Amino acid sequence: MQFDRRKFLHLAAGAAALPAIAGTARADTYPSRAVRIIVGFAAGSTTDTLARILAPWLTVRLGQTFIVENRPGAAANIATDAVVKSAADGYTLLMVAPVAATNGWLYPHLNYDFLRDLAPVAGVVRVPNVLEVNPMVPVKTVPELIAYAKANPGKLSYESAGVGTASHLAGEMFNGMAGVKLQHVPYHGDGPAMIDLMGGQVQVGFATMTASLGHIRAGKLRALAVTTSKRSDALPDVPCVSDFVPGYEASSWFGVAAPKSTPAEIVDKLNREINAGLADDKVKARLADMGGMLLTGSPADYRKLIAAETEKWGKVIRAAGIKAE
Repeated sequence: MQFDRRKFLHLAAGAAALPAIAGTARADTYPSRAVRIIVGFAAGSTTDTLARILAPWLTVRLGQTFIVENRPGAAANIATDAVVKSAADGYTLLMVAPVAATNGWLYPHLNYDFLRDLAPVAGVVRVPNVLEVNPMVPVKTVPELIAYAKANPGKLSYESAGVGTASHLAGEMFNGMAGVKLQHVPYHGDGPAMIDLMGGQVQVGFATMTASLGHIRAGKLRALAVTTSKRSDALPDVPCVSDFVPGYEASSWFGVAAPKSTPAEIVDKLNREINAGLADDKVKARLADMGGMLLTGSPADYRKLIAAETEKWGKVIRAAGIKAE
């Protein structure tokens, strides 16, 4: 049998192209069944609320049901580990919370590394924390709070939703950069923390905008500043902490990730649809009600954000000696 070199090369080239063609076909037909969005916190949490805003939008846009599944526990490590171990086919996604940047520092024996084992898909929103005080505290501005704390060492304490949470880290960053020592009092979630802040058992808070806004508007708490580098449309008359403590920035940011090796075409497809949702007036209005600032951009942009936040909060955690309980 005579060897036809030209025909062999033609067949070999076609075979080499098959994986790429198959990948494109998967992306073209994705999704062909229901998609799960795993949330590492309980129903009603900010992370859960954002997933439930996003899921109906993606359901309509992509023609398959996006189901929100809550797997709370261990600061979202249970949920994250489940997604890491899922098939890299785009049918299991993670609703990412700020703990993505801190858990690696707080839990040294994790089974995963976030940026190594997950593919960032898209940012969704950045939610400010609010530096706020019980109205009985005799301060109305950040400089007044700093002066009062220095003049009354050990007298002021601040609440957080728990050790290693965004509110805890925001408080420790403030301590370090403002040169004060507010005593940390951790709670199990924003709910009980806010109750004690309004009751005066603790005097200062760094809670999320979502947890704070209603109480501020009702006059039960006094907002001194937002923790983002820009003012929030939800509290337009409230300045930024960085106006008085240069370089200060702390916030809760959320997005979507998939298991590593998820085809780039599927990641890009999800990214496009999430960004389209962020441009929709109804979705934007719901996020604005939470005090959210949109995080549009590419998967690479979102990866860069997570990497920068991981480095920043690692420094705070090490400097403050914070360890998970």
